[in-house]
Amino acid sequence: MEETYLLNLPGVKKKILAGGTGPLPHFPPGTKLVFHFQTLLDNFERTVIDDSRLAKRPAEIFVGKMFKMEVWETLLTSMRVGEVAEFWCDAVVGDPMSYQRESWMMEKDEKMQTVPILHMQGNALVKQRQFREAASKYKEAVLLLKTVQSREMPGDIDYINLGRMIIPLELNYCQCMLELEEYYEVIEHTTELLEKHKDCVKGYYKRAKAHAAVWNEKEARKDFNMVANLDITLACLVRRELNALSERMKEKYWEEKEKYWNMLEKKEEMVKEDDNEEEERKDMEIKEGKTEKSASPADSQPQPVHAGRSTIRTSGGAQQQAA
Repeated sequence: MEETYLLNLPGVKKKILAGGTGPLPHFPPGTKLVFHFQTLLDNFERTVIDDSRLAKRPAEIFVGKMFKMEVWETLLTSMRVGEVAEFWCDAVVGDPMSYQRESWMMEKDEKMQTVPILHMQGNALVKQRQFREAASKYKEAVLLLKTVQSREMPGDIDYINLGRMIIPLELNYCQCMLELEEYYEVIEHTTELLEKHKDCVKGYYKRAKAHAAVWNEKEARKDFNMVANLDITLACLVRRELNALSERMKEKYWEEKEKYWNMLEKKEEMVKEDDNEEEERKDMEIKEGKTEKSASPADSQPQPVHAGRSTIRTSGGAQQQAA
């Protein structure tokens, strides 16, 4: 059985050599695909350049997990279980430096050269107030440095120098997060930074700002005071920040107090309404009771009956009168 058709992808052609079984399966992200393959040159000899059977076990990929040859996922998800197919894929050859290489593809020197470029790109994005994009650049640079640092011996001069290079990038990242109001992200990153660099004044300052923004007054005051202790020239700045923090906490106190009183007033109004309804219900019951009571004695007493000028009374002894 042979059938040739183009896939919905430019430069790819498929020929079915043996049909599979059942309908085309559904391939949600995370689906494991197990298969054998041969890679052949499109020449007269059909030269085999790769064969999974030589490894004595099938190849495996997972759908949606960013396999480096993305076309594989397209090819395999077009096949049924047990199907044998042949694919032609156009080769695309480009300049090896014309695309952005991922960190795992870079050598140490290449990573070190990329870091200042990312730093400059981040700074340019900050000037354009594109804080999220800038944060991504700083974070990428930090990850590159940490990858290089992980291959160094802790305590060695290279390890220490790499750690110092990370500090300004981390601080820039945290500043972007402050601008984006991602305060808990700032607290997490500055805390990690300060565990390794306990004299980082800017780290304490940014963490203090983040704590103040989420109403952690005690932690904010502690960090602001650390800033003043580490750099006496910033004492005036710290004093202003502490005064501003006090004002914000007062405002928050009165806002919460006002909310509390509003809630209390609403609750009292609801209780009063319930009491009024209860009183109205009791009044209705009392009125209904009086009406029934006033009606019952009249029903029990005998009433005189008048017929012409004769009067007949039924109480006491029988008595008749006639004119």
